[in-house]
Amino acid sequence: MKVLFVTSECVPFAKTGGLADVSGALPRALAARGIEVRIVMPLYAGCDWRGLERLDGTLVVPMGWGGRAYCGVRMGTLPGSEVRVYFLEHHAFFDRPYLYGPPGEGYGDNLARFTFLSRGALALTKALGWMPEVIHANDWQTALVPIYVNTVEWGGPLAAAATLFTIHNLAYQGVFGGASLPVTGLGWEHYRAEELEHFGALNLMKGACAHATLLSTVSPTYAREIQTPTFGYGLDGVLAGRSHDLLGILNGIDVDEWDPQADPYLAAPFSAADLTGKAVCKAALQQEAGLPVRPAVPLFGLVGRLTSQKGVDVLAHALDRLLDLDLQFILLGTGDRDAEHFFGTVAARRPDRFCAWFQFDNGRAHRVEAGSDFFLMPSRYEPCGLNQLYSLRYGTLPIVRATGGLADTVVTFDEATGGGTGFCFLDLSPNAIYDTVGWAVATWYQRRGDIEQMRRRAMAQDFSWDHAAGEYEALYQRAIARRRG
Repeated sequence: MKVLFVTSECVPFAKTGGLADVSGALPRALAARGIEVRIVMPLYAGCDWRGLERLDGTLVVPMGWGGRAYCGVRMGTLPGSEVRVYFLEHHAFFDRPYLYGPPGEGYGDNLARFTFLSRGALALTKALGWMPEVIHANDWQTALVPIYVNTVEWGGPLAAAATLFTIHNLAYQGVFGGASLPVTGLGWEHYRAEELEHFGALNLMKGACAHATLLSTVSPTYAREIQTPTFGYGLDGVLAGRSHDLLGILNGIDVDEWDPQADPYLAAPFSAADLTGKAVCKAALQQEAGLPVRPAVPLFGLVGRLTSQKGVDVLAHALDRLLDLDLQFILLGTGDRDAEHFFGTVAARRPDRFCAWFQFDNGRAHRVEAGSDFFLMPSRYEPCGLNQLYSLRYGTLPIVRATGGLADTVVTFDEATGGGTGFCFLDLSPNAIYDTVGWAVATWYQRRGDIEQMRRRAMAQDFSWDHAAGEYEALYQRAIARRRG
């Protein structure tokens, strides 16, 4: 099977969020199953160009208004694999400080930039003479791909290709002014409620949901949630109409990078069979954070973007009460400036209980996951979530709001049996966060045996990409059968 994987970001070349992690891990897992996967993405300013092969010739990419764009193509491979990655080199579009725009805003020409990526990916396969059976597009930046396959590519060599469109985060849909449709090169006949028009605007993701052979998202619960008004962001009716074509496949994690027995960022290795090293990691983390080194106190961690999606605004209203409990708390994240100011003020006021780091550091993220006893994720919504999976692998018990992938991966503690792998709550409120953290603290001090059993149970779970890759392979086969009638 040949699969073209089109993405706007991919680890280790460019990253702003979980899409990059998926793009860097899933193709490797698919290749291990014998699938020939090739990735197409932009060549951003931050990409390491060393070691990339410059292919001969110039790629001609059709654009809107009957125009054309020209670009070079460089080729590399995903580390640890033979998966080819093709980079579209167009400096006017991609040689910029940010992938999508400065924090809180997008570049004014993003529609043209990602029209170029979508048309360019399809033009490249034809130039290479490599015809995929499935084209896998991801999020709004590549939402035009399945639309082009059904329209401008109809009757050409790519017409037989099935398309899968994966929604990683429905909150970002690629919405532009309706008058900008000609930028995409599509005719006005496609600007209608059944395709690209949505409340008087151009909505790329809506168009992909109408045209893709099949749809997927990154957890079973999120697949159900986005068909409701609460989580659907205006597309719930469209997605509910395609409910039989929409599947939730839980993301995996890179178990080689996130391995407590071989993690180079940690003070000591550890495993479910021998947790001695975790205590060493905790002490080292407390010292790094400037907190008193107290083995007996429960240490809470939070790593993530400081945005309303992550529920940090609600956490802020509970934080002072939480810090009155006998616990320590480390926060690592960047995002909203008001949030950074608030948490920085609390850290200055209560340095014995709370530490806040606002410059992201991958090694430090690993150390927070390994050294913490509990990991807090009070998300408003969470399509899949990766940090709770890292936490489970490191024996750090997640405390999560039961939404999206968090509900699919964390089993709440059962006091009667001692079962579970963490602590869950439903209501996103300061009281719910406080009560659930208090429940975890009480369990820590009063039922340490249950804590140890939950740790070992959490670490025994398999969140590798192997299972997810098998589900994607089955979905590709289903898409091919659907496309070919």
